[in-house]
Amino acid sequence: MISEFTWPNHDLPSDKDAVKRLLQGCGFDHDVAYGKTKVFIRTPRTLFSLEEQRAEMVQRIVLFLQKVWRGTIARMRYRRMRAALIILQAYRRYKVKSYIREVNRRFKNVRSMKDYGRHVKWPTPPKVLRKFEEALRSIYNRWWAWTLIKGLSPEEALQVRAKVASLEALKGQRADLGLQRAWEGNYLKRDSPDTAASFTLVSSELQRKDKFMRVLFSCNVRKINRFHKAEDRAVLITDRHLYKMDPLKQYKPMKSIPLYNVTGVSVSWEGPAGCV
Repeated sequence: MISEFTWPNHDLPSDKDAVKRLLQGCGFDHDVAYGKTKVFIRTPRTLFSLEEQRAEMVQRIVLFLQKVWRGTIARMRYRRMRAALIILQAYRRYKVKSYIREVNRRFKNVRSMKDYGRHVKWPTPPKVLRKFEEALRSIYNRWWAWTLIKGLSPEEALQVRAKVASLEALKGQRADLGLQRAWEGNYLKRDSPDTAASFTLVSSELQRKDKFMRVLFSCNVRKINRFHKAEDRAVLITDRHLYKMDPLKQYKPMKSIPLYNVTGVSVSWEGPAGCV
């Protein structure tokens, strides 16, 4: 064990020659005598020295064996972890591909569907694709809205834009915004013939005077002042001005406000009234 010529196995002709080679290598050849089957050591110091060298070598061998075994365990653990990681990655790829194939199968023919796939149920995505599913839903919703809008006439497209803007501005403040009906805009012009004629005459005069291009909105309203007194009024909004009119006096203009002076609009919580 303490000689490289005899550990772990010697290649000498006999064990006796191996013992001689070991003692010669340690420098104790002069302190021993060789019998047929035994070695006779003259001084105890030689024996103690051999035992010390053997104990030191045993410790080194133990450390070497521990190193080799720990390395073997680490390599085995690494191979198991690598195999588990490969399986996990393969499973994730399988789940991702399965989800994408399922989405493609369900939405493959949405162009030919009556509602463009609005009734199609989305498959449940794996956890790793939840954000991707949100983005995919957003893309589909935009495509669905664009598909509906592209078939509208210019007048209908303007109404859709106005309804979307109103929905964003008044979200949560009105239970019914009239989204299911057509928005006429200039409602006073479509009122009874007598009032419509008076309003048309006044609006034409205002257009000649203030040079506005078109009427955006007009209707009869109920004004309630700070003393809780109610009065009938009419509102006319053009592309340049906001007018307050008196419907009881042939829609006589009472006040004109340029639109660039309007800083905001507040909406009451009850009834359809609005205050500028």
